[in-house]
This record gives sequence, structure tokens and C-alpha cells, in this order.
Amino acid sequence: MRLRLTEFRPRTGPHEHRVVQPRTPLRHTSLTAPEPIGLLLGDHDGLNRLAALFSFAAYSRHTIVHVPLRDGVPPDEGRGERVDLVLAHTSYGLRPSQWPELRHRLRQGTPLTARTDEARTARDARAWQEATWDREDLRHVTHARTLFLFGTREAFADSAVACAHAAGFGPRHKRVVEGHSAFMSSLPLTQPPGGGHPYEVLLCFKPYPPYAHFRRPGRSATGRSRPAAGP
Repeated sequence: MRLRLTEFRPRTGPHEHRVVQPRTPLRHTSLTAPEPIGLLLGDHDGLNRLAALFSFAAYSRHTIVHVPLRDGVPPDEGRGERVDLVLAHTSYGLRPSQWPELRHRLRQGTPLTARTDEARTARDARAWQEATWDREDLRHVTHARTLFLFGTREAFADSAVACAHAAGFGPRHKRVVEGHSAFMSSLPLTQPPGGGHPYEVLLCFKPYPPYAHFRRPGRSATGRSRPAAGP
């Protein structure tokens, strides 16, 4: 997929950081922080672009991916304060306490176009899923109205595949034409010691209102099913 991004090079002291954002906002995508259950709601465009952003993050160890989400169109379901999303490799060493200063310095960006490799992403996602006994889930921290997800290449690739699946198959659920969200998957997170309810982010498809604009795949604009193809 082709990603249109804005690249920033803010400095904190002697250190230069590379931060990228989607060039146009994901207006109909929202995120609430896991406490312990978070909710990621998105339409086809939002989830599709999130899949590409997770994939980009997977292969960009020295880059912070910032996805502004809290100022989009408010969803009509879900509870909790909406937050932005930041993706960074665990090895980057980003401290959430650094982020407010970094975000304040995101002023003069330059256009950047990147392409994602879906085959490579799917391959790394399979490796993560098969390594069930020795894999590292995404670590999360919520700070300054931002959810930080820290992970490895394989963990981000798995999240990319989950978002792509939600974007592709979410529109096929029957009740989404009435404005209901469709649960598609979840993003597993590292659990704190001591047990309790598992932390995760539910991944749901939801078309944006007014819902009359939305047609499930395989249905015409009149609502009639398409005729079966001939032999």
C-alpha cells in the first residue's frame, strides 16, 4: 500500500528524532485506552491505513509513528476518553514522559511517500503467531492522552494483519448497515504481574454516519443482491 506521510525531525538536546504522521487525518477512526479494555473503532479507510501504519512501524526501528485520533469525529458508541496512538520499537527507548515536548516540536514537516510490503508483513505475522511460547506482546503505556504501543517487528506485523482483516471483512457483517460496530479481532498486550482481567484493545469495524451511504459488498445501490454469475 502507498502511504502519504508527513515527516518531522525534532530535536531534544543533542538528539534528533524521526517522527511521521499520516498526511491526512483518519477522521472516522477512534481509540480509547485499555483500562483494561480499549476500543479501536474504524471505517474501511481508517483501518486500512492503520494496517499500513503498523506495517511501516514494523520495519522502521528508528522512527516514531504518531497517529492523531482524539480530534476526529466522535463515535456514537464506546466509553472512555479518546486518545492518540504512538508506535515505536522497544529498542528505540522512547520514554512517554518525553512525548509532550516532542509533540510540541512537530511544526515544520516534509511530505514523505512510503510503500508497504504486504507479503513480508504477512510472513512476519505468521512467525509471531507460531511462536506462542516465546513471543513478546505489545507493551502499552497511556500518558498525555496518548496510547503508546512498544513492540517488535513481528508484533507490529501481526497488528497490521489484524487491521487489514478488519478493513476487508468488517463491511460483510450484516448489522453494520444499521450503524452497529462489528467486533473483528483484538490487539493482545503484555499483562501486568498479579493476574486480573487481561489487557487488550478490541478491534472493531464501523462505517461512519449517515449509514445510508454504506452498502455491504455484493449489494447494489438499490439494496438488491447482485445476480449470480452465469456458467
